[in-house]
Amino acid sequence: MKSLKSLLRWESMLGVLLVAEFAFFAAVSAHFLDVWTLSDATFNFTERALVALPLALRIIAGEIDISVAAIIALASVAMGLAASYGLDTPMLVAVGVVTGSLAGMINGALVTFGRVPSIVATIGTMTLFRGAAYAILGDRVLKNYPASFSVFGQGYAFGPVSIELCLFVVFAIGFGALLHFTRWGRCIYAIGANPIAARWSGISIDRYKFALFTVTGLFSGLAAVMLTSRLGSTRPTIAQGWELEIISMVVLGGVSVRGGQGSIVGVVLAAIILGFVNFGLGLLNVPGIAMSIVVGTLLIVAVAVPAVAQRWPMFRLDKAH
Repeated sequence: MKSLKSLLRWESMLGVLLVAEFAFFAAVSAHFLDVWTLSDATFNFTERALVALPLALRIIAGEIDISVAAIIALASVAMGLAASYGLDTPMLVAVGVVTGSLAGMINGALVTFGRVPSIVATIGTMTLFRGAAYAILGDRVLKNYPASFSVFGQGYAFGPVSIELCLFVVFAIGFGALLHFTRWGRCIYAIGANPIAARWSGISIDRYKFALFTVTGLFSGLAAVMLTSRLGSTRPTIAQGWELEIISMVVLGGVSVRGGQGSIVGVVLAAIILGFVNFGLGLLNVPGIAMSIVVGTLLIVAVAVPAVAQRWPMFRLDKAH
């Protein structure tokens, strides 16, 4: 029974799915396992996955954020305007990260001080931030970036390993340590599992939630730096639709939408799975609509399986805390 429960851990199931995915695409595409092909595939998920890391903590704490993609767009526009005035690369990075952090603070203030439900607040700010990007740029494209700015989204740390991938690995380890081995992590789980009990235990719920909103905004700004650097241009449509893809990574990773459950390992595995699914199907020239069907199916399974498993105690998924 103990080995059965270990096999049924959500992260174990994701690991098996990832191995099966690699085996399938390696069998149908001779180029899939080429080291440079795999390197190119990492660009399919690292920028989104960077945002999924703090968002996972937010959802574990019982909140949600629909505005992350719009924050990316707003931060990208801010960097594009700054570049048009001649700011250098370090300042552009600072502009992107600060813009994202300020947007996250607005979300945090609405939820913690304004007592607006997070889904309502972030739907509103999603429209606000994206609308601001359109209002500022209209149909224009900004691409007056210095040559050195391209290193973040196009550079390689060593061999075929991109700077984006290195950053993602470093931050994934950092968020994993924070969530699973610190008092902050234990408080985040407590807030999501039972906010009333957490408050009576002396946990400053509003402080934690405000910090998580701010950090999510900061990482959305960092993702904007990576994405804008890789594309070399800014449009108001940048990162359109990414909010659902990022949330899909978190939910497929085993983070409960009810709060109080989930792990960073699961989110990392889910990000890799979704990234390589999209890339592998692209190598096979599968239409985009088919990719959406595959991702949608995975998301439904991710939500449905734990719910069904809870009805059968002997098969309950042991999600890591």
